[in-house]
Amino acid sequence: MAFSQVDNLAVNTIRTLSIDAVERANAGHPGLPMGAAPMAHVLWSRFLRYDPKRPDWLNRDRFVLSAGHGSMLLYSLLHLAGFDVSIEDIQQFRQFGSKTPGHPEYGHTPGVDATTGPLGQGIGMAVGMAMAERFLASTFNRDGFPLVDHYTYALCGDGDLMEGVAAEAASLAGHLGLHKLIVLYDSNDISLDGPTRWSFTEDVAKRFSAYGWHVLRVEDGNDLAAIEQAIATARSFTDGPTLIEVKTIIGFGAPTKQGTSAVHGSPLGAEEAAKAKAAYHWSFDPFHVPDEVYALYGDRSAAGRAEAARWDELVEQYGQAHPEAAQAFVDALHQRVRVDWDRILPTFEGEVATRDAFGQIINAIAPHVPVLVGGSADLSGSNKTLMKDAGRFERGSYSGRNFFYGVREHAMGAILNGMALHGAVVPFAGTFLVFCDYLRPALRLSALMEVPVLHILTHDSIAVGEDGPTHQPVEQLASLRVIPGLRVFRPADATETAQAVRFALEHRDKPVAIALTRQKVPTLPEVAAHAADFARGAYVAAQYGDGEQLVLMATGSELQLVLAAARALAAEGVSCRVVNFPCMELFNQQDAAYQAEVLPPSVTRRLAVEMAHSMPWHAYVGLQGKVLGIDRFGASGPGDVVVKAYGFTVDHVIRAARELLERG
Repeated sequence: MAFSQVDNLAVNTIRTLSIDAVERANAGHPGLPMGAAPMAHVLWSRFLRYDPKRPDWLNRDRFVLSAGHGSMLLYSLLHLAGFDVSIEDIQQFRQFGSKTPGHPEYGHTPGVDATTGPLGQGIGMAVGMAMAERFLASTFNRDGFPLVDHYTYALCGDGDLMEGVAAEAASLAGHLGLHKLIVLYDSNDISLDGPTRWSFTEDVAKRFSAYGWHVLRVEDGNDLAAIEQAIATARSFTDGPTLIEVKTIIGFGAPTKQGTSAVHGSPLGAEEAAKAKAAYHWSFDPFHVPDEVYALYGDRSAAGRAEAARWDELVEQYGQAHPEAAQAFVDALHQRVRVDWDRILPTFEGEVATRDAFGQIINAIAPHVPVLVGGSADLSGSNKTLMKDAGRFERGSYSGRNFFYGVREHAMGAILNGMALHGAVVPFAGTFLVFCDYLRPALRLSALMEVPVLHILTHDSIAVGEDGPTHQPVEQLASLRVIPGLRVFRPADATETAQAVRFALEHRDKPVAIALTRQKVPTLPEVAAHAADFARGAYVAAQYGDGEQLVLMATGSELQLVLAAARALAAEGVSCRVVNFPCMELFNQQDAAYQAEVLPPSVTRRLAVEMAHSMPWHAYVGLQGKVLGIDRFGASGPGDVVVKAYGFTVDHVIRAARELLERG
């Protein structure tokens, strides 16, 4: 179908809504929407499948604005397409509490498929969405029942492609042959500082070709027909993802600022805005949308609603034809994890490294959760993330549940977010705790979006030993615990590891990180006896006398030390209690009465023991307490030798406790 004047009117509507919103807010990024409006219009009016009344419809096409600073482009499209984004919302762009924040926020604005803004993250999340689509299609689709069959589109800019996370993710996407992933590249040769020739002169097309992508190019970003042909061609490929480079002019239409960095991140100003509108032959009042444009997008939205309705019928028919698979699909759709935990979870005794316990736990669970997908950043043997007999997710065999990310921690984090955002999968992946720094921006976004990603972080202390300070985490636990919304568990033993995994799979409202030991630790009866208290984040694991003289606190492998120290002190007549802290975040959410029950305000002599930075513990030990932690880097040597040298022994804990008691 040929393009008409209404299409041109729609393109200019997107541009002028963006201009008007940025001008009213006196802040924002008008350049990208003005240049990229034609490609966005073609995609949304000719290809993208969506139902504005059901923004979370599973089989919709995904659209990720990786260049999230151009958010007004997306808000304009959402408004035109009939999502719950009104013209009044557009007028409140960047205002406190509005539906149209400065960068797109998942869960805040209907129709936003991912929170973007940190460049490159959107590409990584789009790869994750495309991986989830391929896995679910291979797992559940049957002849005549294409339950999962959609495209993932991303729109990126030069800045996105400079970021390492985009390179990592694109490399993996090409390797996997994700043909239902299409990235529109707004190639305008401008970044915030100035022309990209100052810093970015590589041949992007050759790079992506080397990754295994198809690469197409549209020479004129205003040529609607050429853009349409490029997208159609990309959709015809079945052996790999596609990058469509669309040459645009940033701030197109602004006579003195177009093509320069001046239009990237600042309002045009009244005079320049007026001249830009004149160039578009736009004579309407601010925030005006012509009826013809509403009608054009209304037709597209109606078609999407009809497709969603047909999909509902397909799911119902699928249930009749394949009832068992349908039950698993519906469970996945609604994030239901059906596990008989008491029967399925393994029990432990003796000494077990918590990473090894995790491997046993996840393999016990895997057969009962068919959409549980795991992986590792080239460390599956060390992280114990491999699910036996679950296959590899690879080109041509997308039903495998073990994902191999290679040494790409940052992309792994972004991809996990994308899979969680896609829905109907339960994703987890592992690396060493010390390397969580490589994936931190993605991990932070998972917390911001409140998506249920499970991070397995092994080798959790200086007990790693000979690999030395480069591999021995010190500050990582503290840095993770300060991320709002991230739940950080450090299990004391194998039993508590099972409790942490169960909690993560039962509470699918926030991301979780579980820090696990490389070294063996004893299975503690005190932990098993307090299973009901685990979800409170901290509890009294043992008490001697009335517990009113001293409080000993610990997490992870150090709990065994404080329990032994408490027994020795009790033999000397010291009245003390031991508090286990598997998750500070959960304890902080408890009411004041419970917190005081665990940590009585009257007991001011408190000692916390953890082989990590002391910072988080000062909130619990108070001014008269003490932390036996590590506020310097580790050292190379056998793990038990390093641990002893740094003072993590029962004798040292006892001495530190006596010093507190002797203070009077």
